[in-house]
Amino acid sequence: MDYMILVSIILPIIAGAVLLLMPEKVFADRLRLLEVTGVSFVVSALLAVIVISGAVGDRLVLFRLVDEIPVYFEIDNLGRLFAGIVVLVFVLAGFFSFVYMSHEKNEKRYYGFYLITFGVLMGLCFAGNLVTLYLFYEFMTLASMPLVIHSGSKEAVMAALKYLFYSFCGAYMALFGIYFLYKCAYVDTSIGSGLSLAVGELDAHMMDFAAGGRPEMDAVLRSGNREICLVAIFLMIVGFGVKAGCFPLHAWLPTAHPVAPAPASAFLSGIIVKGGVLAIIRVVYYYVGADFLRGTWVQTAWAVLAVVTLLMGSSLAFKEKILKKRLAYSTVSNLSYILLGLSMLNATALTGSLLHVVFHAVIKSALFLSAGALIFTTGRTKVNDFVGLGRKMPVLFWSYTIVSLGLIGIPPTSGVISKWYLATGCLESGMAGLSWIGPAALLISALLTAGYLLPLSIRGFLMEPDYNAVHNDYREPRLLMLAPVVILAVITLVLGLYPTPLIQLIQNGIAAGLF
Repeated sequence: MDYMILVSIILPIIAGAVLLLMPEKVFADRLRLLEVTGVSFVVSALLAVIVISGAVGDRLVLFRLVDEIPVYFEIDNLGRLFAGIVVLVFVLAGFFSFVYMSHEKNEKRYYGFYLITFGVLMGLCFAGNLVTLYLFYEFMTLASMPLVIHSGSKEAVMAALKYLFYSFCGAYMALFGIYFLYKCAYVDTSIGSGLSLAVGELDAHMMDFAAGGRPEMDAVLRSGNREICLVAIFLMIVGFGVKAGCFPLHAWLPTAHPVAPAPASAFLSGIIVKGGVLAIIRVVYYYVGADFLRGTWVQTAWAVLAVVTLLMGSSLAFKEKILKKRLAYSTVSNLSYILLGLSMLNATALTGSLLHVVFHAVIKSALFLSAGALIFTTGRTKVNDFVGLGRKMPVLFWSYTIVSLGLIGIPPTSGVISKWYLATGCLESGMAGLSWIGPAALLISALLTAGYLLPLSIRGFLMEPDYNAVHNDYREPRLLMLAPVVILAVITLVLGLYPTPLIQLIQNGIAAGLF
């Protein structure tokens, strides 16, 4: 099974590269392009599913940067959870693209980079140590940037440059933290920190992940380098938090989403931003250990940033009139739900964060695909432009409404489950002030979420259509565009009605030290 990890990463990257390199005349017939791309999607997804179903602990060393630092992949339950949602959104948004991209230029290039990004994300999910994680985190930025710049307009170019600038700033902060953690650990060990491992043996594993944190890191971090290590860890959280849209480096999200094709926005908002969340979980829960950060200024500052971002994102989304930009601000807010739960450093809040990773990926992908279907069908982009269309597109509007209720957190949709665990985890944290500020912020954000999502449904179903809607033959999108939205809406309902299996999976993993 170990070699299958590499195949699941390399094959979509190769398939994407082949699409990019093939002459345009080879795909003069668009149907041929769709057939090749569709087969690539299905094969890549099947290979990923095979890896996800593999045994925990399967490992593949790709190469070594130096003797002490291997680049390798390893299957674990956290990686399988993230890889599962990557596959789901990749397939649904990919086939949605077959209709949406029919009116876009450079369609072949789009599919090429879309496949490459998927392969890189699989590598990120199963990265076995900090260095491998960092490499694929950087690759993810480079591979996904062409999805933002796709249209080639001035706005797209500026948005892509902003995306790169913010992402690289965050990545350099994370690299600084990785370097200092490794350096402090090496110096402490070489001068004798009381650890049982020899210097060479410690170096060979110092970058590796271990559920609950590396056992030797506790002694290393509690030495004389404690404060510099805390600074390094905070910089890593903020740096990786850039991809998750955390304040103050969040502004790339509302700039990039409106200019990217809608299925690319679904992939960006549903999956790629989760790369930052995954990296933070790996650093806090798989490297330094939650116990080391509990009660420190790092935990407090992290939680405060999450609360600020949460409220700010919801407020800006409430004010925004352009639909895709409104959804982008919503992503800024909802990713901070996850970061807030992670910052509480307890099992209940961690359960809520991992649940929200799954639920948000499903819901936000559906919202962006719904927006894409509306924009494709009507050519309109503002929230107030879709008055009365619920009567002409009832399936699309009902699907949108269901996933909107999920993001608000209204039963019986899935969002209420994760928010319950997040609020409970905040109350259990015992953090002065933040233990009740967190739940209050979640409630305020939920009300704002209702205020910026439900008006589209209310105007669509309950208000009389305007003149253009009456005299234009608007109808439901084509099946290949509508089906992914309906599937994601059904998943939102099913996970809300029957959340127990997923909750037990996550809780059992946390209890057993697997997450």
